[in-house]
Amino acid sequence: MAKKFSRPPTAQEAVLGELRGWIATGRLQPGEQILQETLALELGVSRVPLREALKILEGEGQVSYVAHRGYFVTELSLSDLLEVYRIREWLEPPAVAASVPHLTDAQVAELGALVEAMEAQPDDVEWLDLDRRFHLLSYAGAPLPRLKRMIEGFWTTTQQYRRAHFGYLGGSGDLVQVHAEHRLLLSAIRRKDAEAAEELLRMHIRRTRNDLARSPELFDA
Repeated sequence: MAKKFSRPPTAQEAVLGELRGWIATGRLQPGEQILQETLALELGVSRVPLREALKILEGEGQVSYVAHRGYFVTELSLSDLLEVYRIREWLEPPAVAASVPHLTDAQVAELGALVEAMEAQPDDVEWLDLDRRFHLLSYAGAPLPRLKRMIEGFWTTTQQYRRAHFGYLGGSGDLVQVHAEHRLLLSAIRRKDAEAAEELLRMHIRRTRNDLARSPELFDA
């Protein structure tokens, strides 16, 4: 069998990956203007792939374009975030319920490995990536492609704010509670108990929304 080689990323894909990472880690802060000429020089690319990457990020809701001023990292108010989490509370529990019967043994095993990895991971950026992978994988079996795209879009839009919430969890000791909730959700998935998984996820998202509502200072910067 001929060996398969993965193609190298295009300039646009490479720039897109860098910018997503910079937004997720806070190197580019909410509300910060994206200076295209400066970034192009730093990344060693022309402004064409940079503009293409910015258009994709705009479609994802991670950056916003302001006429005559340029692109800015999207900035959400606390009320915006609370609305997004309320929408997630409506959308994601039915998605996991629809997914549970169709998840493969390999996918369930991967979910278990992600839970273990989260509990051993102290780094905020790495933990948030594992958390995102866990939840999006838990919806993988749902035969609802439009719903899954909507859910992924909401996760992407709020990615940079999840770092602040992770800091709150670590400082308050509530990260232990999050790990316990993940364990309970994983157990329901393993039992193929769609109803329990749906309710556990609803409570999980609602607790996060309540955390945000009690901690407006996390998003003052």
